[in-house]
Amino acid sequence: MDLSEKEKEYFMKEAIYEGIQAERIGEVPIGCVIVLNGKIIGRGHNLREHSQNATMHAELLAIQEANAFVSSWRLPDAQMFVTLEPCPMCSGAIINSRIRKVYYGAPDPKAGTAGTLMNLLTDKRFNHQVEVEKDLMKEQCANLLKRFFKRIRKQKKLKKNQSKTSNSKKKRVS
Repeated sequence: MDLSEKEKEYFMKEAIYEGIQAERIGEVPIGCVIVLNGKIIGRGHNLREHSQNATMHAELLAIQEANAFVSSWRLPDAQMFVTLEPCPMCSGAIINSRIRKVYYGAPDPKAGTAGTLMNLLTDKRFNHQVEVEKDLMKEQCANLLKRFFKRIRKQKKLKKNQSKTSNSKKKRVS
């Protein structure tokens, strides 16, 4: 089932919403939804920090929810919308779950395997290939990440400066 531009935008906005939920709890703001027959059947956002589990990526959580919804590990007619280009682990899960198409927002120059560093999703050596549409609402997705990391850097700098001030006060008292 091909989606209209309006539908694609709607589903990517839902993925962005999931990313915002991650940001609200201090996680990197990456969100994902899985769609089947025009309906969201799986949602996820990053939970690595809260769980201290490296596999708690938005895509994997959305796949797990979608698998439960359809009572199958296979999602051959499903589409994934994710705010950041999938990493190698998530690309492997996407291939293994037989998802038909992935739409992503921002490219990931450090770990992207849906076209940036390599394209695992369309590699003919695997038993399944996934269609990829990149740059869907790219600016909104990228800005979500940029704002988050800018705030994190600012917080770290503030802590560092507070620590220096505290240390210099201790030296003067001694």
